[in-house]
Amino acid sequence: MNHPAFLLTAIAALTCLNGCAADRSMTAPGQRTSGEDAAHEERMGWWRDARFGMFIHWGLYAIPAGEWPGKGSRHAEWIRDTAQIPVAEYEKLLTRFNPVKFDADKWVAMAHDAGVRYLVITSKHHDGFCLFDSAQTDWDVMSTPFRRDIMKELSDACKRDGVVRFAMYHSIMDWHHPDYLPRRPWEKAQRPEAGADFDRFVTYLKNQLAEITAPKYDPGLIWFDGEWEGTWTHERGTDLHAYMRRIAPEVIVNNRIDKGRAGMEGETKGAGFLGDYHTPEQTIPERGLPGDWETCMTMNGNWGYNAADKDFKSSQDLIRKLCDIASKGGNFLLNVGPTSEGEFPPESVRLLHEMGVWMRLNGESIYSTQRGPLTQQPAWGRVTMRKTPGGARLYLHVFDPPGDGQLLLPGLLNTATAVSLIQSPTASVIPAITTRNTPEGLVVDVSGVAAGALVNTGPVVVYRLDIKGEPDVSIPPEITAPGEVFVTSLPVSIATARRNVVVRYTVDGSEPTASSAAASGTLNLTTTTTIKARGFRGAEPVSATTARTFTKQAARPAALAVLPASARPGLKAQYYQGDFNTLPDFASLKPAKTGVAAAITLAGVPFDDFYAVVYTGWVFIPRDDAYYFNLGSDDGSRLFIGGQLVIDNDGLHSLTTRSAAAPLAKGWHPIRVEMFEKSGGADLALTVSTPGAKPETIPVKSLAHEP
Repeated sequence: MNHPAFLLTAIAALTCLNGCAADRSMTAPGQRTSGEDAAHEERMGWWRDARFGMFIHWGLYAIPAGEWPGKGSRHAEWIRDTAQIPVAEYEKLLTRFNPVKFDADKWVAMAHDAGVRYLVITSKHHDGFCLFDSAQTDWDVMSTPFRRDIMKELSDACKRDGVVRFAMYHSIMDWHHPDYLPRRPWEKAQRPEAGADFDRFVTYLKNQLAEITAPKYDPGLIWFDGEWEGTWTHERGTDLHAYMRRIAPEVIVNNRIDKGRAGMEGETKGAGFLGDYHTPEQTIPERGLPGDWETCMTMNGNWGYNAADKDFKSSQDLIRKLCDIASKGGNFLLNVGPTSEGEFPPESVRLLHEMGVWMRLNGESIYSTQRGPLTQQPAWGRVTMRKTPGGARLYLHVFDPPGDGQLLLPGLLNTATAVSLIQSPTASVIPAITTRNTPEGLVVDVSGVAAGALVNTGPVVVYRLDIKGEPDVSIPPEITAPGEVFVTSLPVSIATARRNVVVRYTVDGSEPTASSAAASGTLNLTTTTTIKARGFRGAEPVSATTARTFTKQAARPAALAVLPASARPGLKAQYYQGDFNTLPDFASLKPAKTGVAAAITLAGVPFDDFYAVVYTGWVFIPRDDAYYFNLGSDDGSRLFIGGQLVIDNDGLHSLTTRSAAAPLAKGWHPIRVEMFEKSGGADLALTVSTPGAKPETIPVKSLAHEP
């Protein structure tokens, strides 16, 4: 990785400190050719139309149903790792897998009834067990008492159904294969890595992918996962992607085939990373994501079956999530974890049926729609869209009906040509609905829609709204700057994506008018300033006002100009064991182990779960400036600079990144990073940038500690 200039200065300042690893650059592959773009568009067509899919996590882990002797009942598909079950012990589950109640046609029928348009099931999860007949291994369903090719039966059932498309989830990570690396930290002593050949594992992986993409199964999509471990690199992802395009050019692959996924947020970050779509997990992006994306989510708290987990979402919540995702141009992949006998849990069956009732009435507002045209989500719900000859049809999904019955579509300037309620055949009244244009946007008046018209339309009522012409939406101007805090000066630009609009602005906090200055070029701020900007067509405002305040701050002085001769590279690391839900009071705890960390990562942590770590020392700041820190962790973390809290990212959560700015003077500043991990996935990363520069990790030569 190439370091920005401000970090190279820090490297030069630390040439007196020894033992630093050489920096390496990564070359990204080229972007898609026009032919590749055309192939991508063609294979994505059915998936974009579908909008709603079913995820199924099923395997040997359904047998213990979340519980393992002496290890509690909070496990699921990760049970081999979270309960630390040796391979030989886990293999005993093979003789107990006999899901005699499994019925592929019944599963597909439930998916169809729910309004699902594609089904993604685990052909192989991280435990390596395969639900298909694989010539590559005996660690598959044909070695169980069941001895039936579950993937083949589901593929055939989907073909008979004719609506639900068959697809598979296939994990790159494989805890069972003797050549997969790395081993789980807790099993390395009993299952050493010596003799393992990861290249040989990749050959095995490719051979299995050739098996499951053959006409026998004919999947429309392979949902990759388990790519986050260090053995899977961008180069390996590029190679596997090329392999998939050779053997199955029409099969969709997600971004987890490569290394570009940004944690649970799922967005592919950085040029050159591959995959057909982004994969946010258990979260819905606030504004959607660029291009194709899909949120995968559980109905309760687990992917695989956990008999004790009864914390199911409501059908109203799930339907709202589906509408929210579709309104942002995404797909919703909703998970079911079947029992070891081969049945969907009754709670899942009920929720799927209730969603299906709603979808049979309102499916037109979800299938084959695009993200809504509004730049601001309505307070009352969400909007999806279909293009029509000469205009567009908008679907208004009403979550929280306003008391006055006025559905404002913020900033929409088009004229309505028709409006109607999507009604149940049992409704007794066809309501009168009117529209009007206002300076704030188009308003749909549904105050006259009575209960008789709304029979069986819940839990989300949907209105059709036809408009004339391309959507003409008021877009507030964008005020763009490298940050909101600066030390000396800050460049700021003001612009709009709207056609035929002039942006006018003020720098004294007053409201822009038709006579205010027109935005042109870049403003260079040297004092604390509040900028307000608004779009105009002639003398008429056609957007809301955008406002941002930029604050000039004095740089905090450094603690040291020069390090003491006794300083050493890296940070002091203290590792603690405990079952934490928040960051503890470390002063009251005794570390279980200490060491030196070359970087702020979890690379040297000696524990797998239930631990906390504290890194302390100094960080070199090469010049007076505002420094923007980004701290990501799973679970909680905090960053202190010079004894002051800069970022608080505490609490139990999946990978979450928080950012903050600190104005710092040149020199060495005390730094402290705290983090705790309960169980499951674990991540820790700290990046920093100055205004206008890309965030980068802090190199070891910019970190020091006193032994």
